[in-house]
Amino acid sequence: MQPAFKRVALIGKQTPEIAQSLRALRDFLRQRGCEVMLERDTAASVGENGAAGAKAAGYDEIGRSADLAIVVGGDGTMLAAARNLAHHKVPLAGINQGRLGFMTDIALSEMSDSVGAILEGRHTVEERALIEAEILRGGKSLLRTVALNEAVVTKGSQARLIEFKLTIDGEYVYRLRADGVIVATPTGSTAYALSAQGPILQPTVRAFALVPLNPHVLSARPVSVSDASVIEIALIHALDARAHFDGFALTDLQEGDRLVLKRSVDSIRFVHPPGYSYFTMLREKLRWSKAVGQKPED
Repeated sequence: MQPAFKRVALIGKQTPEIAQSLRALRDFLRQRGCEVMLERDTAASVGENGAAGAKAAGYDEIGRSADLAIVVGGDGTMLAAARNLAHHKVPLAGINQGRLGFMTDIALSEMSDSVGAILEGRHTVEERALIEAEILRGGKSLLRTVALNEAVVTKGSQARLIEFKLTIDGEYVYRLRADGVIVATPTGSTAYALSAQGPILQPTVRAFALVPLNPHVLSARPVSVSDASVIEIALIHALDARAHFDGFALTDLQEGDRLVLKRSVDSIRFVHPPGYSYFTMLREKLRWSKAVGQKPED
């Protein structure tokens, strides 16, 4: 029986524990008739013997030729892979060897069974939105990038509030003094935005969450807006401000800079094994329905 995904790329965080898992997964995939590729940095971390039987390749080559990419690690590793492969539309599956693992939903102990089921075609595919971001200064573009979790404008090393104006589709929304603001996708609503008391958005909801960071007014609350909107954040007063996207792209901002955000034409496709449920995942990761000394309800 031919596997549902013939050419599979492996991407992993560079630790000895994950290298061991990658070797086991590489061997398992080859036994199932898959051609295996190792992302170049991953291959280096696994070691020369670990890369035996698998082709080392950069993200561009993986994007052009892989049918599936499997990420071993935590959500940070998945974020890096997703950003690099978003434009290529390569579907992603995640094996959790990190901490919470909202995006890497396959438990390490279930790796063989879950990956085997995916290769047999017993899987679901879920599409996740990306934010497209552009920073403008004096009419010139400083940076264009995408984010799977969130775009953040925040104060820098100086402990001083910044002041910004927020507009949606050209309509003035508010002017705010705060530590900053998070614009999160549904995927990112369980990341930084969650720690800032933002709402959890189901992935199928076509919305962004706008979450102020420590606003200097009690009435500033998180709000969800359509992801068809164009959101603009203009810096009014900021001695030291920065923008970052999924914690990777980092840019210093100046007064007068504008950050323009909208839904990207690209998206991420997550591959889930049989039995995956978003709300089951939330219940387990956030420990819902679990009382002290008791097991959670079925």
